Amino acid sequence: MSTNDRPDDWRCFEQSKHLFLFVVKRRKYTLSKKRKLKLGANIKGLGNTTDGWRHPDVEPDASINIEFYKKQARILEKGLFSFIFIADGLAISEKSIPHFLNRFEPITLLSALAASTSHIGLVGTVSTSFSEPFTIARQLMSLDHISGGRAGWNVVTSPQEGAARNHRRGYLPLHSERYEIAKEHLDVVKGLWDSWEDDAFIYQKETGQFFDPKKMHTLGFKGKHFQVQGPLNIARSKQGHPVVFQAGSSERGRGFGAENADAIYTNANTLEEAQAFYQDMKNRARNHGRNPEELLIFPSIDLIIGDSEEDVERRYQELAALIPIDHAITYLARFFDDYDFQQFDLDAPFPELGDIGANAFQSTTNKIKQAVAARKLTLREVAFETILPRSPFSGTPEHVANEMQKWHEQEAADGFVLRPFMSDTFHQFVEKVVPILQERGLYDTSYESSTLRGNLNLSVPANRYSQTKEEYVYDSQINQ
Repeated sequence: MSTNDRPDDWRCFEQSKHLFLFVVKRRKYTLSKKRKLKLGANIKGLGNTTDGWRHPDVEPDASINIEFYKKQARILEKGLFSFIFIADGLAISEKSIPHFLNRFEPITLLSALAASTSHIGLVGTVSTSFSEPFTIARQLMSLDHISGGRAGWNVVTSPQEGAARNHRRGYLPLHSERYEIAKEHLDVVKGLWDSWEDDAFIYQKETGQFFDPKKMHTLGFKGKHFQVQGPLNIARSKQGHPVVFQAGSSERGRGFGAENADAIYTNANTLEEAQAFYQDMKNRARNHGRNPEELLIFPSIDLIIGDSEEDVERRYQELAALIPIDHAITYLARFFDDYDFQQFDLDAPFPELGDIGANAFQSTTNKIKQAVAARKLTLREVAFETILPRSPFSGTPEHVANEMQKWHEQEAADGFVLRPFMSDTFHQFVEKVVPILQERGLYDTSYESSTLRGNLNLSVPANRYSQTKEEYVYDSQINQ
């Protein structure tokens, strides 16, 4: 049977020994069609460096300047980006980078941006270690309704000891326990999001019936870490659930993401590294009985765009010149439990640190240690590569498009999240790179949907209590 001959509610294929069952709303599902590239953008008012705010083109109050964020959002929506991503953290010190010291809380900011945009997705970071599931379920679903179905949640477990001291828990749980908490937290939130079936609110003024009580459901969750009764006091949105993003790359983090997330936000330094991660996560999704095409992989890109390679290098050196080495060392230390690197010779080999950092930014510190072992880096080199990494994507617009196409077509990415160093990067990308991607047929020329799920080609989760669920069977061998 050809793809075009399949009925909309097709249920099975007999050709393969590997069958996986999924529950979704009725829709046409075309496995053979290659998805187009999807893009997100991580907006940080003052960037991710210690001293980038000193650049003459940067607004020093950008992190708390709503007009700055509105302007960036409008540029990105013009470029048909699928989503904006707002990162977050729950603790600061005098050593924190400037953007961390004075910035908006993500859900509040995204709610404001919802009123200034119409199609772009709105994804915010919220910690499962230091938040209540009922509150988060309500806030995110409220954002989803306010934005017309464009909300997303970047689920994090918070690796900072300082965050623990700012919350009632008072201590940072071990890495494995944080993921155990995250699993329960997410299960509760998703359960609460299904408190109301999609047609529960009937609004019959003649009879005075506001809702159908048979379609309101109490969760009654009792776990090791949370006990939540429910139901949630807000209905499901037009996309069912906000889209769940996750960024853990440790073994435990990968397992959690493959089982629970819709999209994975990751870092990769080379095509080969990205391909290995991509295949690993798709295989893990299959092993959980999921359609691997419903788990999207988004490597991040630290991007500088220039008219020539010389122009790119000039821009990089402009930023590097603003960063004193002691600031770079301090930034590096945050990934290693604020370890005192000042005691070491900057130009000596990077010190042996054992398990330092293993309970915090585990995947990041592991990558640093691997790079040190492979390339024999000095402490100075590691510090600058961490705070101002050289990206294989930085270059002319043609080079950026070439790299994106290569990674996408060679199964290293379903899309990318841009993290620009320069304040004009989003504008340059939209004006110069997007047209190239569109000309090559790699990128959409208009938004496909009014919801984030629709624009990412993700199915709407069926309400777990609904009696009208549709089923189909996915054959992992058909698209090979």
